[in-house]
Amino acid sequence: MGQLVLATLVFLATHFAPATPLRAALVRRIGERAYLAVYSIVALAAIVWMVWAYNRAPLQPLWQVAGFRLVPLVVMPFSLILIAAGLMGRNPTAVGQGDALKATEPARGMIRVTRHPFMWGVILWALAHLLARGDLASLVFFGGFFVLAALGGALIDRRKAATLGEDWKRFADVTSNVPFAAIAGGRNRFDLGEIGWKRIGVGLALYVVLLAVHPYLFGARPY
Repeated sequence: MGQLVLATLVFLATHFAPATPLRAALVRRIGERAYLAVYSIVALAAIVWMVWAYNRAPLQPLWQVAGFRLVPLVVMPFSLILIAAGLMGRNPTAVGQGDALKATEPARGMIRVTRHPFMWGVILWALAHLLARGDLASLVFFGGFFVLAALGGALIDRRKAATLGEDWKRFADVTSNVPFAAIAGGRNRFDLGEIGWKRIGVGLALYVVLLAVHPYLFGARPY
């Protein structure tokens, strides 16, 4: 359990470090490409370490609610659709896509729902599995991903607001971090056609595949 806690803290640190002056200092010293390479290796190593420690952590139940085991079955289709839309769609919050803010309508598709669809997909995944498992190791493991995704979106917004000025303000005025908040507030509208059946289909296909392989990859039946 101690290794899992330490690995999770390292994992979080590797992802929050770019929001500090440390990133700029490292880039000046070793260059952008070298920094990205080192960052990727460290982040991947931290995830591998987390998984290794989680699989070996002792079982210490915190709650056992029978109905909670079904939560991932209900939540994961929405999680995977958000993740698919986040990876397949153009998003001004993503690295290297800031020029999308110059578009006449910068918030389209799933970005009308939330400007951080990938992050919210991870949040739903983490919460669903944390509730279903109900043990200390899962609280640490999935809780780490939840903290990363929840704070990550807020940190991205703060960094973009500080660097992109009026372009970001115009985008933020018609979008929201929390799903459907901008739509509920009348600042945007829901458009299923813009999201696209392809992205929805990819998310649902991933859900079906994961249902089939879950017992073999993760040693637990999802139903």
